[in-house]
Amino acid sequence: MNDPLKHDLAVGVSAVDHVRGAERATVTIVEYGDFECPMCRQAEPAVQQLLVHHPTTIRLVFRHFPIESAHPNALLAAEAAEAAGADGKFWEMHDLLLADGARLRRASLEAYAERLGIDMARFTAALDDEVYRQRVREHIEGAVKSHVRATPGFFVNGRVCDVSGGMQALGAAALKLL
Repeated sequence: MNDPLKHDLAVGVSAVDHVRGAERATVTIVEYGDFECPMCRQAEPAVQQLLVHHPTTIRLVFRHFPIESAHPNALLAAEAAEAAGADGKFWEMHDLLLADGARLRRASLEAYAERLGIDMARFTAALDDEVYRQRVREHIEGAVKSHVRATPGFFVNGRVCDVSGGMQALGAAALKLL
């Protein structure tokens, strides 16, 4: 019987991914996340702590996996992050969307974009026209191929990392490879 926790990352890291941290890091953490997921919000400080404490050896790749059936605003929030990325502000929007108490309805997303100094005409047009919907769907497809069942879904150097027992598992998996 196949153990679902032994599956590798199906879609490797590429130049089109959103990467935070050292380009040539020893450890790459890939996170499939949902901006409306309470567990993703709870995991964020632990992920940030790893990056702060290991700035030259750990990097993070963030990919979208909005659970639309449970989180009605997650898909639009993912598209907003991508639209912000077109203005060079993906990570700034990412951080705002995962902040405690962040609101994810359209008006709030536009307010965040305005606060970040994003070109509002381009941002609103991208949301209106669903310009980044296909990119988000590609991330979802990669998550499904990688057997991600819930968010946040983590992979450390291509291997799944089960954090259902706590975020200490992510740190342990990453630090073991340094």
